[in-house]
Amino acid sequence: MPINIPDGLPAKRILQQERIFALEEDVARKQQIRPLHVALLNLMPTKIETETQILRLISKSPIQVSVDFMRVSSHEATHAADHLVKFYDTFDDLKHNNYDGLIITGAPVEQMPFEEVDYWDELCQIMDWAQEHVLSTMFLCWGAFAGLYHLHGIHKRLLGSKLFGVFPQRLCDEYNFLTNGFDEVHNMPHSRHAAPDEKEIDADPALQVLSRGETSGPALIATRDFHEIYALGHFEYGRDTLADEYWRDFHAGLPIQLPLNYFPDDDPEKQPLFTWRSHANLLYRNWLNYVYQTTPYELERVPEVVAELREHTEQLLAKGGVPSKF
Repeated sequence: MPINIPDGLPAKRILQQERIFALEEDVARKQQIRPLHVALLNLMPTKIETETQILRLISKSPIQVSVDFMRVSSHEATHAADHLVKFYDTFDDLKHNNYDGLIITGAPVEQMPFEEVDYWDELCQIMDWAQEHVLSTMFLCWGAFAGLYHLHGIHKRLLGSKLFGVFPQRLCDEYNFLTNGFDEVHNMPHSRHAAPDEKEIDADPALQVLSRGETSGPALIATRDFHEIYALGHFEYGRDTLADEYWRDFHAGLPIQLPLNYFPDDDPEKQPLFTWRSHANLLYRNWLNYVYQTTPYELERVPEVVAELREHTEQLLAKGGVPSKF
């Protein structure tokens, strides 16, 4: 949450340089407050587990959040079908709304070409819709690959072996709103068979890499205006999620290696340490805080504000600068 300070306080300039929200008293008095409206597009087969993990992180923010659960209609779910019918709405049901935030999860389809995923066309429609009707979208794992490909033309490449475990990431920008409060080196779980093209990412002036790892590569990416946030790993994972994935494949007789940097002494019988929890909470708290400070009080004005932010960012990038607000 932002801090309220006296008008003209010298510390404000320093705090702004460190990307900390500081509201002068006059602005704070005029600030209107309402719950944030966030949609969750859950593409994972483990619907209940995934939504619980994400809601757990959202709930750690002091900001009140109202959540709509979205599903694709072009894919027939084989897991938790009754749960989907009871709690989830289709994109057609929700597309007339504006949202402060949207979260698009991963899906176990990363080894397939994007165009061969049966709901790809509908997902592209959702991503295009979000460009106007959502202030900020967070893409997770395969969802991040999909967003980078569709919105920026960033290709993925298949890895020789699965990136599986908990890996150290190093901050690329110490003073960024999204990673404010992060340790310079922090852990993030990864469980994926693909990686984005780093050269294409670095060549796109609209994108900024916020953290990357020696083994994992870019882990957290965002557009300059935070309209799109891409998390290639799984900050939302619980303590035992990687263990559950390991034992699932082990008992199914599938080739699977122990997740790296996860089980103490590489012993799968020992309880893993939860070494990424605080940074997961920070990321979602910072994201909701940014959205809260940027979104209009009237939801119907979200497309207008999104257009203003995009125009502001494009103008500064055209001049070779970075938006000072961000």
